[in-house]
Amino acid sequence: MIELKGIARYYTAGHTRTHVLRGINLAVKEREFVSIMGPSGAGKSTLLNIIGMLDEASEGEYYFFDHAVHELNEKKRAALYKDYLGFVFQSYHLVDDLTVYENLETPLLYKKVKGSERKSIVCDALDRFQIVGKKDLFPNQLSGGQQQLVGVARAIISNPKLLLADEPTGNLHSEQGKEIMELFAQLNQEGTTIIQATHSETNAAYCRRIIRLKDGWVRDEPEAAA
Repeated sequence: MIELKGIARYYTAGHTRTHVLRGINLAVKEREFVSIMGPSGAGKSTLLNIIGMLDEASEGEYYFFDHAVHELNEKKRAALYKDYLGFVFQSYHLVDDLTVYENLETPLLYKKVKGSERKSIVCDALDRFQIVGKKDLFPNQLSGGQQQLVGVARAIISNPKLLLADEPTGNLHSEQGKEIMELFAQLNQEGTTIIQATHSETNAAYCRRIIRLKDGWVRDEPEAAA
């Protein structure tokens, strides 16, 4: 499903080149549940953003299904994202001038889901995440935890083939975090491929494989507990 070959990401200022990722080789099969772990600054979010087609590698090759992503223009990458991916962002990335309901509806509009079906799907998501009472509120009227729940709901609402999650439970209390991880485990069992970046060993225990980054390199890939 995913193959990265020699992926590097660096930034150049004058004669100085600062590396964030170096020589990343990684393959992820369909239906895998993978955690990317490592200290702050290790490159976890950058790697996730490259996989999610929100950032481009400075060097290397990225293959997603039969697509050579590193050769695609921005428009074609955006089309792949809309068709296949859901993304839970650490900083929410909700649309400020849309209500909770409208934020949840947006991925379905991109996929041209019919109006009556959209309404049913959004209502189910509001109920599933216990945010029915928040549907007419705007993001700035929600707590951080509530925004995170909306972000998770939006990411999975269109049943993506690949779900990417950057610290998905970082703003949730422990019980909410457990519920989200159990939901991810269920989605994975139903066929969704999931890659999460996390500091949490508890969250990583839900995964089948752990990729550990340090200073932009993959250090090892121990198996998570079954």
